[in-house]
Amino acid sequence: MKRARKPAPSGPRTSPTGTVLRDAAPAADSGPRLPAAPRSIQKGTTLKDLLDQEAIECLAHNVARVHPAFPADAFRQMAVAGLAPLGILDRGHHLARALRQHLPAKYSAAVKVLIRSLGAPLDRTSDNGLAPFFYLPHISFVANYGVDPAHNAGEDPFEISMDAQHALTRRFTAEFSLRAFLQRWPERTLARLLEWTRDEDPHVRRLCSEGSRPRLPWAARLPALIADPRPALPILEALKDDPEPYVRRSVANHLGDVAKDHSRLVYELCTRWLRDASPDRKWLIRHALRHPAKHGEAAALKLRAQAR
Repeated sequence: MKRARKPAPSGPRTSPTGTVLRDAAPAADSGPRLPAAPRSIQKGTTLKDLLDQEAIECLAHNVARVHPAFPADAFRQMAVAGLAPLGILDRGHHLARALRQHLPAKYSAAVKVLIRSLGAPLDRTSDNGLAPFFYLPHISFVANYGVDPAHNAGEDPFEISMDAQHALTRRFTAEFSLRAFLQRWPERTLARLLEWTRDEDPHVRRLCSEGSRPRLPWAARLPALIADPRPALPILEALKDDPEPYVRRSVANHLGDVAKDHSRLVYELCTRWLRDASPDRKWLIRHALRHPAKHGEAAALKLRAQAR
């Protein structure tokens, strides 16, 4: 006697945590998606809410549309498991691990899928809101799996990882993932950043300065550049007169980091930059020296006065 089949469940599918799971979008809906996000943090919400169930759904959709073999349901289940208590940075790492489990085993193949899944680049340098945080898992993926050749079948992952960061920083910022490369391959990475100072995209040019800041907030410090910041100075020289205020502000903040450990070096650099300085460069110098000036350092106060 045949056993009676169990009736199909009438309600939506749920994960072990109770989260509703949705099937992949139909093929006709072929465009990449980003989750809705506010322009700034709203009362009663936190940054971690930017990487929630909706973000997971968008991530699954975007990957599946360019890589049909992607097991979207299995990814969703792993992604939601244990997500709730995690902060924004840990959620980025958690979702990167889930991607790692369900993308091709070889890093270069996996990251090419992620690159193909990206939405359009940002078309402005301000007022982008918080939506770009959707790409934090992508950045975490590159940082966690794009440095060690062991994740890439023993092959050097540097070039494909730099290509990925170039693409990602045009949509979010690769300043966090870049730290791992500056620690593993400082000369190669700084040389590439110097090349990118001539890139047409201001987001890429900003990355060259911001990503190499010795004491970048939210990110791992760079002990080698804290001890000796001079290897990164050619990048700042190349960007000090950049047409975008967004880029020049990063140069000023980079110099501010350096001044915390090597104030004399920064004073000498700013003295040289004052010669034939434009109003924009003078602003950069004042901004770079604001912290030592607040502490009453005479050299900083003098240079800021000269930069008026």
